Amino acid sequence: MPQEPLSERIRLKLVDRVRGVFNDIEGGEQPVPVSDDALFDKHSPIRMVHADIVAMMVGGIRSLLLQMLHPHALQGVLDHSNFREDMHGRLRRTARFIAVTTFGHRDDAQAAIERVNRIHAAVGGTLPDGTRYEASDPRTLAWVHVAEATSFLAAYLRHVRPDMPGHEQDEYYRQFAVIARALGADPVPMDRREAEVLFRELRGDLRASPQAREVAQLVLTQKPEGSPPAVQALLGAEAVALLPPFARSMLGLERPGLAAIPARAATWGMGKTLRWAFRQN
Repeated sequence: MPQEPLSERIRLKLVDRVRGVFNDIEGGEQPVPVSDDALFDKHSPIRMVHADIVAMMVGGIRSLLLQMLHPHALQGVLDHSNFREDMHGRLRRTARFIAVTTFGHRDDAQAAIERVNRIHAAVGGTLPDGTRYEASDPRTLAWVHVAEATSFLAAYLRHVRPDMPGHEQDEYYRQFAVIARALGADPVPMDRREAEVLFRELRGDLRASPQAREVAQLVLTQKPEGSPPAVQALLGAEAVALLPPFARSMLGLERPGLAAIPARAATWGMGKTLRWAFRQN
């Protein structure tokens, strides 16, 4: 039997390594199977955006940094999460939820949404100032959603498809709104304009705090098992560069200077390599 070409062996090894980062292989977890009966059509904008691994990692880091500026979202993490001991596990579970709801069978997507809703229903507590918070609060969920949607799309536009037509960007928001509404978020943007308006409105709910800065540093310095530390540094630098200036200031982060240029080039090259490996070119 003829041996596979070297390029194919390299490709398969790279695919296995990436899947090992995003799936608990030792625990028996397998990659989410792509279904023809998913919530969204095969070539729809949400599936194109959420399929790009590097853009989703950059966008995911940016999103987490923004979410930690919301005192209710932050306190929920502090009170009900072991993020300090298992930051990678938390990120991996979030990535899997996005994969299931975007690419998995619609029944699996609905089951994942119901599971998250049950978890949110049990998460609540009191802020340091005595204010009550609930993870199921629609306005808090609205900020979590708009932080995710704007971050994923911003990273995709920066690293993959800067010429993505405006109508496809609007369709991305409409599609992602299906998941956000099912999770109880309200209000939910349906296009770019509404996303910008809602982002500005909800900015008033945000607060700078030592705890938010601590979580930000943990997010930026985490070293997922199987992922080279240099890769995480590149992704983190790109995520910070994509943050609005007010968010960097609130988190005590500085915009990357000249070092951002090679970081962006390296991130672009990494994305192109992974799209080749996963046959997305």
